Amino acid sequence: MPCCWGCCWPSLVAALSSVLVALGLLHLRWNSLRPIPYGKHGQEPQSPEPQPPEQHLSARRAWFLQELPAFLVPALLLAARSPPAPGAPRCRMLAGMFCTHYFYRTFIYSFLTRGRPFPLKMLYFGALFCTYNGFLQGYYMIYCAEYPDDWCNNLRFTSGLLLFLFGIGINIHSDHLLRQLRKPGEFTYKIPQGGLFAYVSGANFFGEIIEWFGYAIATWSLPAFAFALFTLCCIGPRAYHHHRYYVRTFTCYPRSRKALIPFIF
Repeated sequence: MPCCWGCCWPSLVAALSSVLVALGLLHLRWNSLRPIPYGKHGQEPQSPEPQPPEQHLSARRAWFLQELPAFLVPALLLAARSPPAPGAPRCRMLAGMFCTHYFYRTFIYSFLTRGRPFPLKMLYFGALFCTYNGFLQGYYMIYCAEYPDDWCNNLRFTSGLLLFLFGIGINIHSDHLLRQLRKPGEFTYKIPQGGLFAYVSGANFFGEIIEWFGYAIATWSLPAFAFALFTLCCIGPRAYHHHRYYVRTFTCYPRSRKALIPFIF
């Protein structure tokens, strides 16, 4: 049994990772049938019974508050780690990959987004998940992970890093293309054009999935693979529902586009 907070609890890491996988599979089962009621799916009928009006927050504030814990929690864990553990530079570099994504989501994407007002209920659950996952990824990387001195030359690290950079590049570029479809204050949906949108309706989702599987390969860790699977189960169905929405809404929508994976699905 660990003797202090700054020790690694392998059983805790395994349990939290298992919960993450289970949540992903439940999310996949539930949302394969119906989309999450937000954005272009927010006005779709979810129940024949009248529903009370939901409270909303502006998209910029909501995204900032939701994503902040995933950046802040690992940063605080890292600051609390004193003295640094052996191999800390390698672990910090890998943890930095995780924080890079959430720095972008928190401090860049959230201030640029032109999305619809965000349901407070979704904000609450999103922030709760980001706190949970931020703790799991940060705790494992800072207190549990051990890598050999030559890990940066390992094929798993180099291939994972390249995949991560490729995915985050697609994700950021696709976000930019989606923003260009709207003027500030406009909420009209249009057909995405350019970049990977020429092949799939969910180019931004495809990029993020590639990104997190790259991170999982680079870190070669159970928490990272659990998060990559959760990401696939969470935003994969959303890409599918986006694709169906575009096909139903726009008669001129390119029929050659797939939902998530170019040329396949």
